[in-house]
Amino acid sequence: MIGTGRQWEATMRSDDLEPPAGQARAHALFVGELDVAARIAPELAAAGIAIRRFDPASVPAGPTVLIGHGAVGAAVLAAAERLPDVRAVVTVGVPYGPVAVGGAALLVLHSPVDGVVGVENARRIFDAARHPKSFVSLDGADHLLGAPADAGFAATMIATWAARYLPEAAPTKEGSVVVAETGGGTYRQRITAGRHVLTADEPRPVGEDTGPSPYDLLLAGLGACTSMTLRMYARRKKLPLEKVTVRLRHSRIHAEDCAHCETRVGRVDRIERSIRLDGDLDDDQLAHLLEIADKCPVHRTLHSEIDITTALEP
Repeated sequence: MIGTGRQWEATMRSDDLEPPAGQARAHALFVGELDVAARIAPELAAAGIAIRRFDPASVPAGPTVLIGHGAVGAAVLAAAERLPDVRAVVTVGVPYGPVAVGGAALLVLHSPVDGVVGVENARRIFDAARHPKSFVSLDGADHLLGAPADAGFAATMIATWAARYLPEAAPTKEGSVVVAETGGGTYRQRITAGRHVLTADEPRPVGEDTGPSPYDLLLAGLGACTSMTLRMYARRKKLPLEKVTVRLRHSRIHAEDCAHCETRVGRVDRIERSIRLDGDLDDDQLAHLLEIADKCPVHRTLHSEIDITTALEP
């Protein structure tokens, strides 16, 4: 398979790629034994063809999810039945073709204003498939999902839908959190905490705003802990507390503007926290709940001396 797309070149990992000395005339995908690829890649590179190597045997298991886009993506509809590990198939703007997904679930995403592949193709695919099957309209999106919001919506829908058909990921060790780059953006991070997975990013224009920022997560931790602490206390004391809402904001201020701070020069971090307590509570109960908010464990951690140790993993 040989192509000339610059976009493909940008996605190639250096350890899989044999680049030519100068500008690549074309790009080739070699599928097969890597030893064979290693022998022919230098000659291809000398001819100006960048080659990416992929050995299916090196993958511990077959794909569980197949995602196809556009005309080429229609291949997933025919391939799924031949791949025993596939449990979910997704089409995005795919033209109608033979639907043979076996027992896999099917998700059809299509824009009603797709000017390349008409939305009637999605209807035919959906009608031809057996359950379980789902359809999501990508309202207003173009065929290439050029708008970041459209691409983000499609990705979120695919991830959420596919999750119910996938085996649960092995949880991280209790009390530990794993953060790793996703490779899908400059600063995008995948956070795994127990069985929960979320995304962190930097806001635009620094990042792509695909998830909360590190400081957003810090505030969220304090806010969640505050609300949970108040709820536990209210339940124990049988207080008529109906709902807790915590709003937080982080900023850097001049130390001289902080009357109770020990630091007198430079800047200090300030977290402004406001709490709304709904329910038939009298003034004494409200005042006591406000005191309880400061007993949140995360609040105490932020106020205490913290020892952070760092080591390189082998």
